[in-house]
Amino acid sequence: MLLEATVACLVELGYTGTTSAAVAEKAGLSRGAQLHHFGTRDQLVVAAVEHLAQKRLRRVRAALAALSPATTQGAKRRRSRMEPQEAALGLLAEALSGPLYAATLELWVAARSHPDLRAQLIPAEERVNDELAQICRTYLTDDPVKIRLTLDLLLGRGVSGLLTSHPGHRQEQVLAAWAQLLRGRPSHD
Repeated sequence: MLLEATVACLVELGYTGTTSAAVAEKAGLSRGAQLHHFGTRDQLVVAAVEHLAQKRLRRVRAALAALSPATTQGAKRRRSRMEPQEAALGLLAEALSGPLYAATLELWVAARSHPDLRAQLIPAEERVNDELAQICRTYLTDDPVKIRLTLDLLLGRGVSGLLTSHPGHRQEQVLAAWAQLLRGRPSHD
C-alpha cells in the first residue's frame, strides 16, 4: 500500500510534490510509520518504482508463458492472431508505458540534479534493465545490439506516448515491423 501510494504521488504530484507527508496521507499511515520502513524519501520512491516495475515484469513473464503450446483456449486464440515476437513486444511496450512509466521518468529527471537519488536509482534501474534484457533474450533475440535497440525503441515510444497516446493500430504496425526486422526480414510498411 505504501509503495503504491508513493507511485500515485509521483504521478500526480511529481518528484518535488512527493513528500513523506503526502505519501503517508495517501497511504493512510502516520508519517512515523512510513519513516519506520524507509528512512528517506529517496529510498521510498526508488523502492516503490522498482517494486511496481518488477510486479509489471512478472505479469509480462506470466503472459508470455501463457503463449507456450500448453495454453488455455483464449491464449491460443491470441497466439493465432499474432506472432510470438509481436506479442512479446506488445507486452513489453505496455509495461514501459502509462502511469508507472511516468513515475519512473519523474525519478530519472530528478536524479539528474540530485546525486543521492541518482546513486540509489542507478542500481535499481540496472536490475530492471537486466530483467527486461532477459525477457528480450528469451522471447525476441539473443543479439545484444538488437536487445538494446528494442529496449530503446520501447522506452522512446513510452516517452512519446505520455504526451499523445499511440493509436492501437499504429502501435501494432510499428511493433510488427520491428518484429520483422528482428527476424531479419525487411519491413514493408
